[in-house]
Amino acid sequence: MTDPTRRLLLAAMLAPLLPLPAAASGGRVLIVGGGWGGLSAAAQLRRLAPALSVTLVDRQPAFVSFADSNRWLVDHEGAAPPLRRDYAAVAAARGYRFVQAEALAVDRTARRLETSAGSLPYDWLVVAPGIAEDWSAWGVDETLTVDRLQHEFSGGMLHAAALPALKARLQAFTGGDLVLTVPPLPYRCPPAPYERALLIAWWLKTRRIPGRLVIVDPNPLMPAFRKPLLDDFRDQVSYLDHARVRSIDLERRSLATDVDDIRFDLALLAPPQRAAGLLGPSGLLRADANDGRPDGWGAQDALGLHSRIDPNVFIIGDAAGVVSPLFGHYPKTGHVAAAMGAIVAARIAGGGDGEQLPASVCHLLTSPAPLQGTRLDVRYRPRGDGFLMQENGQARQADPLAAAAAWAAAHYAAFL
Repeated sequence: MTDPTRRLLLAAMLAPLLPLPAAASGGRVLIVGGGWGGLSAAAQLRRLAPALSVTLVDRQPAFVSFADSNRWLVDHEGAAPPLRRDYAAVAAARGYRFVQAEALAVDRTARRLETSAGSLPYDWLVVAPGIAEDWSAWGVDETLTVDRLQHEFSGGMLHAAALPALKARLQAFTGGDLVLTVPPLPYRCPPAPYERALLIAWWLKTRRIPGRLVIVDPNPLMPAFRKPLLDDFRDQVSYLDHARVRSIDLERRSLATDVDDIRFDLALLAPPQRAAGLLGPSGLLRADANDGRPDGWGAQDALGLHSRIDPNVFIIGDAAGVVSPLFGHYPKTGHVAAAMGAIVAARIAGGGDGEQLPASVCHLLTSPAPLQGTRLDVRYRPRGDGFLMQENGQARQADPLAAAAAWAAAHYAAFL
């Protein structure tokens, strides 16, 4: 079958599942979640379909970017604190509506979103709630200890509120064993824990703190960080590969792995992650192929990003689930989320391109001094049998800080 014939057949198969373009019908779009994906979708919808009613819903009053938080935590070369922008001000400038509320559930039959501020009707729903940490996977009753976890043990990878407390804990650290856990894949921003570990190792060395960073990692170590962590900072780092945390004891300050118990004086703990709460109550989670139970991530089409059970609901960003048996998930990065937001906006506004796919760019700091970095590029394309393939590229960067700053500024300009 030729490629043009295959594309026509694919389009015919997908046509009953795709939503009508807003440009032809008008209507209301609700966007749940004001991260990179939600903000990108809102901004692009106002640009592409100005007659459309667009409302962004988020429980927080402001957007906070973590793009440079690793360097900020250890005061590396005057790194700026996380960026903060009030949603109301961004919405007013871009021309859409903002509602500060907790999204509770989706009534797909009535096409209404139930929130803590009341019920909101929609014609199209873009679900971008981000992800949550699953402390219960380690036997922790998070309903009783969430505040303590955030302020005493959190690795600060997901919540802006945890960053100041985390930085204060690091500044008060005078020595001993500092444990950093990496979540099992998939999780938000795959390079982030390794870059954080590298910067903490550099901080221990330059401050001459008599401590050791113990990295507990259930995944293979990213190649870009192998030499920096295992060779350049071998006196500061103990790396435990393929080590899965089974439980933690907050009182004894210890965690249990498959092999051993590890005591710590300070911990940056990051448990397994899953899609945020809205998808579960709304029946939008993917079922596990083995037991049929929800696997913790959204169930959406790989190309159109619409829910597999409702063509007028889209799932984007970190909450999105498996898109290919060849590599699993799209990387859970801000770059991918923003690209997904733009793709969905184009689909709602005018049908879009059924084979438009997100891409990812990551700027990694692989040496704090002297400065060295790596750019990772990830692209996607359909294979002849319809499965998506992932293509990776890597290049060294002489000025990684400038490259990362330019990358972030371009994104912020597009949706803030």
